[in-house]
Formats: sequence, structure tokens, C-alpha cells
Amino acid sequence: ATERDTMKATETRSDYVTRDAILELLSDDEVSRVSALEGGPRLEEGEEYIDLERPQEGVRLVQATTTLKMSEVLPRRVLPDATWSKICARLAH
Repeated sequence: ATERDTMKATETRSDYVTRDAILELLSDDEVSRVSALEGGPRLEEGEEYIDLERPQEGVRLVQATTTLKMSEVLPRRVLPDATWSKICARLAH
């Protein structure tokens, strides 16, 4: 493997660790609410979310041209403020 391949594998692993770390902050009930969204309505323009495929990018806003897979996002609207604050604090590190 080249150094570039090794770096890419390391980045991928750290992305999963970050995704897992975020999901560990959710209660079972919150995980159920997020899972229920997978087949549900899309997020509306201006809504806040975290892309679970790229959590290191932090909190993002839905733009008119944003195409999201609901299975890959964590929308703020389904979480209590306390949980959202914990997630934002984790992302700040």
C-alpha cells in the first residue's frame, strides 16, 4: 500500500469513529426517531443537520440545491436541545 492509501484508510477509520461517537450521544428513543426519518420527508431549506458521512464538517444548513440521503443525516429538529448541544460540543473538539 502506498502512503496515500494508508492515509485514506486512516481518514476513513477516523470518520467512522466520529460518526459512532456522535451516535453514542443519542438515547435509544432519539436513535429510533432518527431511524424513522429514513423513509420520511426531506429536510427543508434552512434546516440544520449533521452529515453522518462527513461529521467533521460540523453543523450544516440545507440549501435549495442540497441533495441528502435521509439515512446519512442527523437533523436538528428531531433532537432535544440538550442532545444537540452535546453533539455540537463533541464536534468542536
